Amino acid sequence: MTRSLADIAQALNVPAPAGAAAVNIAGLAMLTEAGETHLSFLGDKRYLPEFNATRAAAVIVQRKVPLPPDTRTPVLLVDDADLATARIATLFAPPVPRPAPGVDPAARVHPSATLGEHAAVGFNCFVGARARLGARTILHPGVYVGDDTTLGDDCEIFPNVTIRERCTVGHRVIVHANTAIGSDGFGYRWDGSKHAKIPQIGAVAIEDDVEIGSCSCVDRAKFGVTRVGRDTKIDNLVQVAHNVVLGPHCLLAGQSGVAGSAKLGAGVMLGGQCAVRDHATMGDGSMLAACSGLLDTAEPKQIVSGIPAIPHRQALREQAALPHLPELRTEVRKLHAELEELRKSLGK
Repeated sequence: MTRSLADIAQALNVPAPAGAAAVNIAGLAMLTEAGETHLSFLGDKRYLPEFNATRAAAVIVQRKVPLPPDTRTPVLLVDDADLATARIATLFAPPVPRPAPGVDPAARVHPSATLGEHAAVGFNCFVGARARLGARTILHPGVYVGDDTTLGDDCEIFPNVTIRERCTVGHRVIVHANTAIGSDGFGYRWDGSKHAKIPQIGAVAIEDDVEIGSCSCVDRAKFGVTRVGRDTKIDNLVQVAHNVVLGPHCLLAGQSGVAGSAKLGAGVMLGGQCAVRDHATMGDGSMLAACSGLLDTAEPKQIVSGIPAIPHRQALREQAALPHLPELRTEVRKLHAELEELRKSLGK
């Protein structure tokens, strides 16, 4: 499907370049890969060389980027190039294959389960006793929904996801393939001869508009509820342990892990491969940089990094000083020897 550049400009609510109605766009591509029917994007002046060489039919450009005065490539000036590109990408996205509304003959749905209007249960799915699926909720093939679990309206659960018993999932939640929600939390106690398992009798609550990537885990609480706040987005390969509370609008990047009973406030961001220790807290709007480990507390809106995590500017100063430590050590030894010689000369 192609769309005219004029239609795209209208969708972004920006002025259309001259002749835009006659320019047909077949898709989006990077600056270096775009051809004469592609729309591309530029959000940073570092990529101006690629912009100058692109063959794209037009480019979405961040308004603050200083363009060459002699550029001939048609541009759509926007305040946020990434956001604008995301909006236009939906116009060209191919449809996701989905099971038809109703229950596939190869699925097993318990007679006491309730399905909302136009819900879809795909091939080889299992829906347990007293489970409830909201209107237009979709279970792709191989999904397991345990007893007494509730999914709200307009959810989409991709293949081979497991949502175990007594969990609650809100409206418009997306869970990608092979993720597990409601597995037992990692709780054991040494009894003198073995690791005795601590029963995990709580549940998981996923609030509205959450998206969880593939191969992630959200464990059930030991007691009470493990909670993922509304509009939180969780990447692939993320571990959320028992009794964790994630506030609304959090972002957790891939391979990060949040240990038991940690509490993250609203809008908290975790970089890739982060670790948050059990019972640690992160205030609203705080950020933990990639490959860092938080052992205690991050204050609201504070950026921390390193292992253990400390204020980010301090961590940068320490990292900058680290390569000079061998020379500094040699210099200190030299000064110490000179000081000893001076003391001897003074008879002290």
